[in-house]
Amino acid sequence: MDNPYQIIKTIALTEKSHTLLEHNQYSFVVDPAANKMDIKRAVEYLFERKVKAVNVMNRRGKTKRNRYGVGKRADWKRAIVTLKDGQEPITVFT
Repeated sequence: MDNPYQIIKTIALTEKSHTLLEHNQYSFVVDPAANKMDIKRAVEYLFERKVKAVNVMNRRGKTKRNRYGVGKRADWKRAIVTLKDGQEPITVFT
């Protein structure tokens, strides 16, 4: 994966991600084909911060019933990125 704008889709704003902000960690929704090194390079390029660690989780889409039978939401991947000590925080709310 080359384009950092295709790797990082959005910042995941959840209750857990708000608690992670205290520990200099940020949660992103990323492309399912991206690996840890791709995510690290994309965050360093887009936000100009040094990354200490990247943890990824593959999330399965929920199975939902509708009037046509059973459907499934899309699978997605979440990455929790830890910035190095001394780095300025990423501005999440602007």
